[in-house]
Formats: sequence, structure tokens, C-alpha cells
Amino acid sequence: MPEKAPEKKETKIEQPPAALEKVETAPLTKTSKPLSRPGISSGFSINSFLTKEDKVETAENVVLKNENLPQNHFTDTDLQMEWKIMLKQLQIKDNFVFNAVKTFKLEKAEEHKIKVLFPSDSAKVEFDKISGEFFNHFKRKIQNHIIEVEYVRDVENLKIEVVTKRKIFEKLIEKNPLLKDLDDLMKFDLT
Repeated sequence: MPEKAPEKKETKIEQPPAALEKVETAPLTKTSKPLSRPGISSGFSINSFLTKEDKVETAENVVLKNENLPQNHFTDTDLQMEWKIMLKQLQIKDNFVFNAVKTFKLEKAEEHKIKVLFPSDSAKVEFDKISGEFFNHFKRKIQNHIIEVEYVRDVENLKIEVVTKRKIFEKLIEKNPLLKDLDDLMKFDLT
């Protein structure tokens, strides 16, 4: 068995008391602001809310001169084709907005007017996010910059019908009346 090495004892050297007497004291300075970084603002301040002044908002009227802009003819087919392209791009890019606006119908109402049929206000809010980009692209593509857009609420688009097995079977009977005879003979359970 190997022998253990003898343990070394620690020795402490004490400082003479004369060294403690000559300690220089630095003057203390106080700051008026905290030394830490300023915190991130949440955007809402109680003080600003309490001292809020009523500000009068002035609306700026922007006048667009349409006299020098191109006014080329476009067809409803052009509009539908561009709308389908936009929907395909939306389906890849932002599926939520796509699902909200896929039921919108765009129609050419007059020579320089497009009618947008929308099912609900919440869907229109999602459409407003992309409408500027779509109409600017469409105006540049067809070179017609005086197009006006009219929004019309389409209640029929909003109608959601609950389809039961009986309703499906009745639609099939309309296509093939012999199914009614088969139903009378077999007594199908379509509940």
C-alpha cells in the first residue's frame, strides 16, 4: 500500500495594524437619475392619459389629377384572371386572409368601375389588407388609373346551408328520378 503524503498546513500571515490606518476615502457622489438603462415603454402612459388634451384632427384632402393618367379599356375577363392569380398567391402566402376573401366576387360594373361583393364586415377587413396591393397592380397592368371601386354587401354569399343526408339524396333524385323508386322499395334510412 502506498503511503500517504503528509498534509501541508496552511499558514496565515497577519498584516501589521499600521497598514489599516492609512485608508483613503473617496468622496461619494449622488446621481439624480438611475444608472440603469431606461425600461421599454409599453406605449401606454397613465400620466399622458390623465393630461390628455383634445386634439382637433384635420383631414387632408389629397387631390389626384386623373387627366394625364392612362385610361385604357379592360374587360371582366381581365379582372377575373387577375383576381384568380391573386387568390393563388394568397393561398401560398397567407392562408388566413385567403380563406376570408375567397368568396368575394369582383365584377366590372361600368367602364371605369369595379363592384366588389363581400359577405361580411370581418371578411372586408381582411380584404382591405390586400385591396390596395391588388388594385394598384391591376391598374398598372391594364394601364387604367381612373378605376373606382364600389363595395356592396352580398347577403347570399354569407348564407351557410346545413346539408343533411336527406338533402343530398333529394338533390340526387333531381338528377336521377329512379332513385325515388329505389328509396320507396328499399326504405333507406336518411336521418
